[in-house]
Amino acid sequence: MTTNQQTKAGIFERMRAGEPLRRDDPEYARFAEVVNQTIRLCVQMNATATDVDQVRARLSEITGTEVDASTTVFPPFYTNFGRFIRLGKNVFINHNCSFLDIGGITIEDDVQIGPCVNLTSENHPLDPGDRKTVLPKHIVIKQNAWIGAGVTILPGVTVGENAIVAAGAVVSRDVPPNTVVAGVPAKIVKSL
Repeated sequence: MTTNQQTKAGIFERMRAGEPLRRDDPEYARFAEVVNQTIRLCVQMNATATDVDQVRARLSEITGTEVDASTTVFPPFYTNFGRFIRLGKNVFINHNCSFLDIGGITIEDDVQIGPCVNLTSENHPLDPGDRKTVLPKHIVIKQNAWIGAGVTILPGVTVGENAIVAAGAVVSRDVPPNTVVAGVPAKIVKSL
């Protein structure tokens, strides 16, 4: 893609499309602005929110979309971008979770997420000369999934409907619906 095509498409649209994010992108400053705002809002939320309604309001500001009143997020909660997080209804996110959402994170209705969960929707090239480039890959957590404490979900993974990811698992591949996965790397240990 030429520089003219990049600017025409817009950096956020290209990120959503999964295109690599490079620091020499002509619109990188727009991305950096959002990151700085998100850092500020996360710090404020984690330091001053005294109830779940305040957290929900601040998280709505961070994501740029209203978080449904049925969704509960316990602070501290961390994100590096925020604009590419989408939360469904009746979602519960426990303390100390980190969502790196440059590649996009979608959490559907009725999902439960335990404490200290890391969702990482971005990676970097193996080539040391290009290592600062960000490779975005969307994460999707389907309806009624349960993500246990201390889980890490890597870029591009979809966790299927009703699936359970056991505490401490590292998920590098899609999780089929109605299964339980556990371990490092996570493997199917049971069907529901």
